[in-house]
Amino acid sequence: MITALFFWILAILQAPAPPKQAVVETTAGTFVIDLASDQAPATTAYFMKMAAEGGYTGTIFHKMIKFGIVQGGDPLTKDPAKRAQYGTGGLNVLKDEARAAKMTRGSVAAVTIPGKADSAGQQFFIAVVDQPGLDGKYTVFGHVAEGIEVVQKISETPVDDKGVATARVEITRVSVREKPPEPFVNDTVQDLAGYRAVLDTSAGPIAIEFFPDKAPAHVRQFLRLAQAGVYDGMAVHRVAPGFVIQTGAVNTRSAPLTETQQKLVHNMSPEFNDVKHVKGIVSMARGDAPDSATTSFFICTGTSTALDGQYTAFGRVVSGIEAVDAIEKSPRDGETPTTRIELKSVRIEKK
Repeated sequence: MITALFFWILAILQAPAPPKQAVVETTAGTFVIDLASDQAPATTAYFMKMAAEGGYTGTIFHKMIKFGIVQGGDPLTKDPAKRAQYGTGGLNVLKDEARAAKMTRGSVAAVTIPGKADSAGQQFFIAVVDQPGLDGKYTVFGHVAEGIEVVQKISETPVDDKGVATARVEITRVSVREKPPEPFVNDTVQDLAGYRAVLDTSAGPIAIEFFPDKAPAHVRQFLRLAQAGVYDGMAVHRVAPGFVIQTGAVNTRSAPLTETQQKLVHNMSPEFNDVKHVKGIVSMARGDAPDSATTSFFICTGTSTALDGQYTAFGRVVSGIEAVDAIEKSPRDGETPTTRIELKSVRIEKK
């Protein structure tokens, strides 16, 4: 018993720590960094220590190249009177660690003094685009997982002739958390069946429930897209009375997808099933190829046997069919609504 207990405790102690993220809140917006403790343990640990102590709060991004690089973390930047010294503080703390082979868009690296390897510390920089000229030269301890658009916006901060910011973009807080699991990825069919989605449209709300036993991958993907806000601000782009109303096309979105949202969009393999396409059935739209479905979906407004077994039905309307009827009656030019019908958002709820 003692031997078994000893090995159980040893296994717990040796278990790898869950991956961490840093949430960086700034006056220009928030971005999230996946921290790479496995690649640069000392640099990552020091960054987390400084974050926990509030060392980054009130610092600014003091140096940038537009659409290229942003640099921040210098404790001296908390004091506007020390502007002439920006870039010299918080260094000479860490020993050099393994240098990343590639400096890619979103890479977060330790700042060092030129020609002095063991000079990293609190300062860091972020590559807004791939920087092949910096490959193999810096310790990368993280990568921007969300909000690279915010970092790019920061890179547009006005600078003087030395590249030092003339406007203050402050870090208001850096917090470290465990990296959350990918939503819905590990949910069972039973878990997925416990959700419903509410489509908030300009014609009223439409609630749908899902068929994860028939199309688990489609249900999972729809939930992920909805929770990430991919469907927010899209339009109902097709109305064919007695047949379908269709929405979810990315090109109808009122604002471009963020880079994080774009990563979620991909072609899906079909999950054709025995659900009949009758009024209220929700099914995935696609092109000629069976595996060409991405984000667009339709709601049947009548019985369409020609769709059965050819399109993946993954849900049905459980309330709000009157909103579907109102959309079906909207003025149109051919199958295109003449007045924009907005899909404002898709909200995921527990049943």
